[in-house]
Amino acid sequence: MGAVWNHPLSRRDFLKVSAAGVAAAGLSLGPSSAAETAEKKKIPIGLQLYSVRNECAKDLPAVIAAVGKMGYKGVEFAGYYNREAKELKKTLDDNGLVCCGTHTGLNTVTGDALKATIEFNKVLGNKFLIVSSMPKERAGSRQAWVETARLFDELADKVKAEAMRIGYHAHGGDFKRIEGETPWDIFFGHTKAEVVMQLDTGNCLQGGGDPVAVLKKFPGRATTIHLKEYGGDAKAVIGEGLTKWKEVFDLCEAGGTQWYIVEHERGGPDPLGDVKRCLQGLQKMGK
Repeated sequence: MGAVWNHPLSRRDFLKVSAAGVAAAGLSLGPSSAAETAEKKKIPIGLQLYSVRNECAKDLPAVIAAVGKMGYKGVEFAGYYNREAKELKKTLDDNGLVCCGTHTGLNTVTGDALKATIEFNKVLGNKFLIVSSMPKERAGSRQAWVETARLFDELADKVKAEAMRIGYHAHGGDFKRIEGETPWDIFFGHTKAEVVMQLDTGNCLQGGGDPVAVLKKFPGRATTIHLKEYGGDAKAVIGEGLTKWKEVFDLCEAGGTQWYIVEHERGGPDPLGDVKRCLQGLQKMGK
């Protein structure tokens, strides 16, 4: 599909349940049934394939197979490596995975390109169209962000008829103040609830923001969220840095988050090993 970016290397180019309720479930269902209920309420974990983009460029089917064997439940695409939607869907199906989102350029969800993007993602079985970064002309001032928010409201209405959601993904610059307010607060303060707030914990912290404060300020908006470690040593994966994971998880699980999506961008000689360690880190925390 010509409108959707396929470059494997550059993102910019790609343009509570209450305790009482749980206790009650345990009393009424018995220990084993209560455990099964708790298991069902776990948020599934997907992988943003940008984390292993060089490996995807070499052998995408092998990467998807490896990700499935690790225990991930889904993948979020960042480009399609010149493959058709039917082929991608079959590869996912063959490995017990689903598409939990696509990172796409704003140009692919506006104008005449939107129809083709919707059709491509219908075949993938994906309902989350996440704009990965904002063009400069859409993000240069407070007024530009307000106008972009209006555009996303319009897009949300257009894709709703297809049971899809439009969203925006966080970058560090979104938490640097302009005209006394952060772009993130301006944008999500002017968009309707249907617009997905795809917070990225690592990018937020790197930009001087606080993901816990953001989740509290916009409850229920992080329908999907990127889990990325911040701080720690150069090889730190999720659970080995400075992120306040318990607070993040508590707010997500009370706020209706549907997908935890791992993203790891620290480099290193073994990207697949790193994303496996990220998943293991989450599992150690009960996720």
